[in-house]
Amino acid sequence: QVQLVESGGGLVQAGGSLRLSCAASGRTFSFYAMGWFRQAPGKEREFVAAIDRSGGNTEYADSVKGRFTISRDNAKGTVYLQMNSLKPEDTAVYFCAATSRSYIAYSVGQYGYWGQGTQVTVSS
Repeated sequence: QVQLVESGGGLVQAGGSLRLSCAASGRTFSFYAMGWFRQAPGKEREFVAAIDRSGGNTEYADSVKGRFTISRDNAKGTVYLQMNSLKPEDTAVYFCAATSRSYIAYSVGQYGYWGQGTQVTVSS
């Protein structure tokens, strides 16, 4: 099993940047493909970005492509989400998740491990 703890959320003005981190403990981090999801009030949790075990492949939701970058440091057991050019519609609780699947996964149900979430608020 793996335990996940997110950090780095906060309040930022539109156009600003934030960097989220997700620290993993437990089983070897490089065994897991990782993802970031977000959930706004009254909405379903949605896919944001994902990265494979080695970090060589990444995928993004169309809404964040070109603005967000997912990366990982397997030596540190940490996955990151660099968020630039933030918009008010990016406001949500952001969750990191881990899957033992060997490929990038896009849906909530494909991930077996979740962090507690970190709030990101973008003001206009």
